[in-house]
Amino acid sequence: MQSVDVVVLGAGAAGLMCAIEAGRRGRRVLVFDHADRIGKKILISGGGRCNFTNIHCRAESFLSNNPHFAKSALARFTPADFIALVEKHKIQYHEKTLGQLFCDRSAQDIVNMLERECREANVRIVTGTKIASVDEAKNTAAEHSYRFVVETSSGSFGATSVVVATGGLSIPKMGATGFGYQLAEQFGLGIVPYRPALVPLVFDPHDHERWCDLSGVSAEVIASADGAKRPVKFREKMLITHRGLSGPAILQISSYWQPGKAIELDLAPDARVLASLYAGNARRDRSMALAAVKSVLSTRLAERWLTVFPPAGWSNIALDKFERDLHAWKIVPAGTEGYAKAEVTAGGVDTAELDAKTMESRRVPGLYFIGEVVDVTGWLGGYNFQWAWASGASAGRVA
Repeated sequence: MQSVDVVVLGAGAAGLMCAIEAGRRGRRVLVFDHADRIGKKILISGGGRCNFTNIHCRAESFLSNNPHFAKSALARFTPADFIALVEKHKIQYHEKTLGQLFCDRSAQDIVNMLERECREANVRIVTGTKIASVDEAKNTAAEHSYRFVVETSSGSFGATSVVVATGGLSIPKMGATGFGYQLAEQFGLGIVPYRPALVPLVFDPHDHERWCDLSGVSAEVIASADGAKRPVKFREKMLITHRGLSGPAILQISSYWQPGKAIELDLAPDARVLASLYAGNARRDRSMALAAVKSVLSTRLAERWLTVFPPAGWSNIALDKFERDLHAWKIVPAGTEGYAKAEVTAGGVDTAELDAKTMESRRVPGLYFIGEVVDVTGWLGGYNFQWAWASGASAGRVA
């Protein structure tokens, strides 16, 4: 039995940040990951350039059964704190849109930075290792100095603290599993039902027939979701796919969408599309309506819209309704594209089970849960990375 102070399960963003903070305190830290290399999800993020944080990050940008839970960690480790680390390592970066920060060169720069920080903090990382079990030590405290026994394919380890940073179920081809949820349940912690989030939506057969031959067509929209617990709107791009809808606006609203409910899309934000048809001498016919719609939508989408939703007539009342419909396209998705295409997993370990300042279990001293495995899910655009850094730092400073 090898004994350490802290065992971290998962060498992703949250786990590595936790390990760095704990190692800086002089703790003997051991990080395990079943993958053959660290930070695999970091490497594919942001198109390979890692959208590592968002300068507008705030608690309101996260979903959770407890919307206040994330405030403490996010205040204790801010985007400025991570940017300072990036700048310390002379990594060049840029703001893309809406506060999203990306590496100029490659996501590998972020992984290299974390690996170097771990090395400097004397953190030991073991990859290609499967965790067989995690249990509380059965012997009395007088016989050893550890609380937990972690059985792995690399041997048995005793630890004072165990930090679960195993992520969620999103992107299973990267090795995602539900191990963290199983571990939480094993120790009696509650789980908020989990689901794919930041994920493309799928049309029902009727809408599939109407729209999916327009795959590749995009538009700037304002997306909202019927029945969302906290009404939100996202103004970004929508993309029609061969199965349904994607693009940033759709990924954002998918986290709030509830099965059986509609999403609503404003296809012409801030525009009065048919204004020209209300002029006293204006010609009112299909060609004029099409020209007006083409001023805000691509030709293919505009033509299809007129085919699927033609004006009921050319009176002011009919034109008013046509205008309103353009700003309130209601769609009831058949579902999502699932964990295979989801960027994150919503739900997870119930925040009521955890201390908001430390991420430690209220039931089991020395057991911590951080990152995506917890019921805190950020918006698209660097927010989930910031939650990983913040929750990891919170746990690492005390574990």
